[in-house]
Amino acid sequence: MTGTIWWSIVGCTVVTVLIKGFGPVVMGGRDLPPRLARVIVLMAPALLAALVVTSALADGDRWHLGADTVGVAVGGAVLVLTRAGLLSAVLVATAVTAGLRLLG
Repeated sequence: MTGTIWWSIVGCTVVTVLIKGFGPVVMGGRDLPPRLARVIVLMAPALLAALVVTSALADGDRWHLGADTVGVAVGGAVLVLTRAGLLSAVLVATAVTAGLRLLG
């Protein structure tokens, strides 16, 4: 099992290096086409959203809905709907999660 994990890490490292090196070699110093540039700009927020959803819903190797999920959802709603700061959203998410865990 441990060997498999390390080979996975090595494989991901090699693929990442190849992907990062592929762009400059293919483009040769030219600018990206505007359509491709717009897509690349959207990739970071999409990846961040995927990481947040996975973090909020994953419990080991299965999906799980619980107090922490509700807390993240409420904190995100506060952040988006009220345009409050990130600290406010984190505090709301923490308070909601703690409150639900206290209730059982």
